[in-house]
Amino acid sequence: MESGKRAEAGPSTGASEEKQEREERKMTEKPLAVEVCDDHEEDEEDEDKEDGVGAVAGFVPGPLLSLKEQIEKDKDDDSLRRWKEKLLGCVEGDLNGQMEPEVKFHSIGIISDDLGEINYPLPIDRNQNGLLLFTLKEGSQYQLKLSFSVLHNIVSGLTYSNTVWKAGLQVDQNKGMLGTFAPQREPYVYILDEETTPSGVLARGIYSAKLKFEDDDRRCHMELNYSFEIKKSS
Repeated sequence: MESGKRAEAGPSTGASEEKQEREERKMTEKPLAVEVCDDHEEDEEDEDKEDGVGAVAGFVPGPLLSLKEQIEKDKDDDSLRRWKEKLLGCVEGDLNGQMEPEVKFHSIGIISDDLGEINYPLPIDRNQNGLLLFTLKEGSQYQLKLSFSVLHNIVSGLTYSNTVWKAGLQVDQNKGMLGTFAPQREPYVYILDEETTPSGVLARGIYSAKLKFEDDDRRCHMELNYSFEIKKSS
């Protein structure tokens, strides 16, 4: 009987020893696991530093490319090249590699209830600079209409200012944003915000004005001097 009890006690003692060994292994393994994790995080941080991640102060932007160069980069991929041309509204044959954009104005017009729509081709002859562009009744609404093309590269932040003088004194100035435009074969047509002519005896007469277009880089793409007349409403 005693030998039987010892036989039963033997496995129990062995299990206890195995359990103790497993606990000791866990205790020794846990710190190792943490160290491995810490080392991995440090490696990631080192990789990030090497890759320049987060180094905003040292960021160096790539060189400015013309649209022709951007399209030519993928000339071997017909589908990607066609997608770029469709997105930009132009084809490679229309581009000459010039870096700076150019805005070419084709016409300026006026839309009003009194006149309907009248358009003038641009550029205006130098001998006609200061042209009496339109005559409107006092208190009437009108809008200026422009037709233009963008060449060579994308023009960013195209804005306009329209300054008006009477008898040498500035009486009005309007400014607005046209937007950003990519080269395309068809001209853009843009109608400026609606304006209202002043009313009253002092408002009647001939005004001189300057219409100016600039982009984000303060490049002036057009300056147009013109005149208009306000008459008494019938």
